Amino acid sequence: MRFPARLSIPDAVLKIARQLETAGYETWCVGGAIRDNLLGVENHDFDLTTAAPPAEVQRLFKRTVPVGIEHGTVAVLDRGNHAHEVTTFRKDIKTDGRHAVVEFGVSLMDDLARRDFTINAIAYHPIRHEWRDPFKGADDLEHKLIRSVGDANWRFQEDYLRILRALRFSARFQFRIHPATLEAAKANAQGLAQLSAERVRDEWFKGIHTAVRVSKLLERWMEVGAARIWLPEIRDAGSGMRDALKAVDRLPRDPVLITAHLASDPASLLTRLKCSNKEIERGRAIGQRRDTYPDAKHLPTVRRWLSEVGEYADDLLALLSARPASRIPHPGLAKVVASIRAAKDPLHVKDLAVTGDDLLAAGVRPGPDVGAALERLLAEVLEDPTRNTRAYLLSRV
Repeated sequence: MRFPARLSIPDAVLKIARQLETAGYETWCVGGAIRDNLLGVENHDFDLTTAAPPAEVQRLFKRTVPVGIEHGTVAVLDRGNHAHEVTTFRKDIKTDGRHAVVEFGVSLMDDLARRDFTINAIAYHPIRHEWRDPFKGADDLEHKLIRSVGDANWRFQEDYLRILRALRFSARFQFRIHPATLEAAKANAQGLAQLSAERVRDEWFKGIHTAVRVSKLLERWMEVGAARIWLPEIRDAGSGMRDALKAVDRLPRDPVLITAHLASDPASLLTRLKCSNKEIERGRAIGQRRDTYPDAKHLPTVRRWLSEVGEYADDLLALLSARPASRIPHPGLAKVVASIRAAKDPLHVKDLAVTGDDLLAAGVRPGPDVGAALERLLAEVLEDPTRNTRAYLLSRV
């Protein structure tokens, strides 16, 4: 791959680079934006790496945020409050596979040598329009290859999350993983257990968002052993798993929905990944109801189903629509649901034409009897929405 004569760099990034260079500090553009622009993928979020120490970056710019200052990263805010990360040249001097101790005051070459993959170790000088590619990342981009910088085992042992990043990049760009890098990923997969659940969750969710085919992402996770450690509820169950993999590529790119679709126990998996309580409950609801759907030809049954599943109806319909046509038990359910919603049929107690206060005034005893009476009235209205009038419902109390 030949480098273009110049890249289009945002004015705010150029301004930061010029100010650092004017102060005597060598500054380069690096990271994902360089890689993406070389691939023809739009990305204007350019990161900068510089010889300036973090304290000097803070001194040179009035508005900064120390987003990762212990690792040399300072965010410089432009006039629109957009943050541009500026990181001091660094190299790792100590690591436990999760956290690294870094040393500043090194060269651009040292900084590029500590990066994960060759395709992410390309630098561009935004002012002089020069390129640095010591590890032939451009060649790997051309050959659609994910290759570790230097020794793959050492790269992964520096930070085991890089294994998951390799899988994500492979699924996103449809690149092969270099054989030596893939073998090192498999050999070091047990180290993934040391990672925090939050980092793994973010990498899994990001992979779902960016993969061309989510099924390929999951196959990679299974191949290297990452799924066994972090996604044990997703198991290869023969033809059942093959059907699930086919369906997953037809689902919306919703990480919680896709994870729940794949897992035998969605709530357990989402809990392990330290998802929010709302996401866990959503997964639990999907897991409990994904195999039970109403007969689309019987409107009262569909209305009762909608009343019971509540906010999770669309998730369940999405799972149903992703199935092969021959395996959809009640075709036409989505259209029936749409017609019920269009008619604004009452589906919940709050939709009834009477309230608890109305029942109290009608002589119902305070306490549980009120709620029980409302549920009985709702059951009648779900059977026939025309019954939802104040006069009829009070006549039934």
